[in-house]
Amino acid sequence: MNKLYFIAFFLLSFSGYSQEDAWVYFNDKPDAATQLSTPINFLTQRALDRRTHQGIALSENDVPIYQPYIDGITAATGITVMAKSKWMNCLHIIGSVDNINALTSLPYVNHVHFADVSLNSKRPIPRIITPVNKQMDVTANFNYGNSGNQIQMLNGDLLHQAGFTGTGKIIAVLDSGFINVDSTSPFQRLFDNNQILGGYNYVSQSTDVYSLHYHGTMTLSCMGGYVDGELVGTAPDAQYYLFVTEDVSQESPVEESYWVEAAEEADRLGADIISTSLGYYDFDNPNYGHIYDDFTGDAAFASKGANIAFSKGMIVVASAGNSGSSSEPYNHIGVPAEANNVLAVGAVKSDRSYANFSSVGPTFDGRIKPDVMAQGQSSVVANTGGTVQTASGTSFSCPIMAGMIASFWQALPSLTNQQIVSLVKQSADRFANPNMQYGYGIPDFQLALTNGLSMTSNVNPVFMVYPNPVKNVMSFVFPDGFENANLTIYGALGQKIKEIVISNTTQSISLEELNSGIYFYKIESNSIVQSGKIIKN
Repeated sequence: MNKLYFIAFFLLSFSGYSQEDAWVYFNDKPDAATQLSTPINFLTQRALDRRTHQGIALSENDVPIYQPYIDGITAATGITVMAKSKWMNCLHIIGSVDNINALTSLPYVNHVHFADVSLNSKRPIPRIITPVNKQMDVTANFNYGNSGNQIQMLNGDLLHQAGFTGTGKIIAVLDSGFINVDSTSPFQRLFDNNQILGGYNYVSQSTDVYSLHYHGTMTLSCMGGYVDGELVGTAPDAQYYLFVTEDVSQESPVEESYWVEAAEEADRLGADIISTSLGYYDFDNPNYGHIYDDFTGDAAFASKGANIAFSKGMIVVASAGNSGSSSEPYNHIGVPAEANNVLAVGAVKSDRSYANFSSVGPTFDGRIKPDVMAQGQSSVVANTGGTVQTASGTSFSCPIMAGMIASFWQALPSLTNQQIVSLVKQSADRFANPNMQYGYGIPDFQLALTNGLSMTSNVNPVFMVYPNPVKNVMSFVFPDGFENANLTIYGALGQKIKEIVISNTTQSISLEELNSGIYFYKIESNSIVQSGKIIKN
């Protein structure tokens, strides 16, 4: 069905919906303690190793949903289970309002939350009905060929020349389908080297990921594609899982639930990075759509899931969106790119200037978005026929960035996800003066690597200060042999604001009392003096 007609039909008849989307949340996981005693039953060794390496403890949200609860909901009158999330201990369901509300009588149900917020107990939120077409964020010594600019803009070619091409890193790609990835030449190298580790189609509940849609094919090519003299991806030697979470036949909140389900599986399998060129704002049923007020970093379902993914040690890279030319507030970055701990990637042209379609910030609560930029106008990609072409959209700036982060993280394997993200932001060309179009700007991965190597060097030890920008809490990593340090924070005019002793046992301080702005710090310890700039959001 023509998408415009499809949306028009729903605009005329949405009041006649008999089935509603909702999430049913459970009180607990009765078997959590038993499950946590043998975590290898629900997490791979690689996922456990990622947690150990980054000092991340196992928690109850790692444990699968208690199966008898799922069985009880499945058996309930008029209820269809569409997706599940162990992280949030809930199921995405469809049913009538009465049948869904009846679930609250079950002793193990905590509450239900309707996608149509007017059906919840909270005050109804007015919705602006804006017809939009289904978007996938797309406007239609390697020999890089024409793909060289999008890598060289980031100084990624210098990392490649040093041997950092993503080896040992796993990227989970969450998209709409990967037509012909298994049969066309730009991806042959991935299969020859066993770099495609598997995948799943959450929309059809099958393993068929290679016959549904073109979009994932094109985004994957930006990271893993290889055609000598025409196209080299930013992480040609990384490994990949391919997950279909986008239902191209509709725009529905269940797609956010599929997204979270896939992110949980990426975590279970031990993936390091999630690359997702998908975004959510409006849905076919206008009562379900997000409004700008929702974009506070941890309110939308997929944004919550993305933040939890980050808490498990992964880096989530998401396209900013292609609504920059739309009217307010629809020009703003949507879900999940607006999330607190997602690296939202906007688009620039080949000359580093802003691409007018790239969605803008700030978030509703005033945070800087996008975070960083990469080439998204006239990006070099491979299509489903195996032909190398150009295409435009933040769909492509996102995987270009995700692949570079994989190559960068390979070079600094001892660092945590937070440290990697901080180094990438700090290397960007507008880090000191971010704005709503560019965020912190275009990263320089050679600069980020230089800073990272000096941070981890035993010859010239320095303190790692992160995150930067900082919201309320600033943390530190102490080099070996350092136990205490004097920290002084200065205002932009040089006035002393805060002086405190920090130690390797209390490696964070609160900056909640400081206003937003630029500050300077000085750390003194063992005759070492380190100074730097921090931005307080």
